[in-house]
Amino acid sequence: MKTKMKTKKAVSSRFKLTGTGKLKRTRPGRRHILTKKTSKRKRHLKKPELVSSAQEKTYKRMMGLV
Repeated sequence: MKTKMKTKKAVSSRFKLTGTGKLKRTRPGRRHILTKKTSKRKRHLKKPELVSSAQEKTYKRMMGLV
């Protein structure tokens, strides 16, 4: 019997799976040093983004989805 793959908790907490099976992530740069960033830049950082197709397979495997 083969052992099960453990889920990488760091990866599973950072990404969420969408309905179509893609991975959604938050954008970096909204934690600190916000005074020098424009309102427009901070507003656009709020919106989530999809993980690139080059990295998607790796992260899905780490999450135990593949």
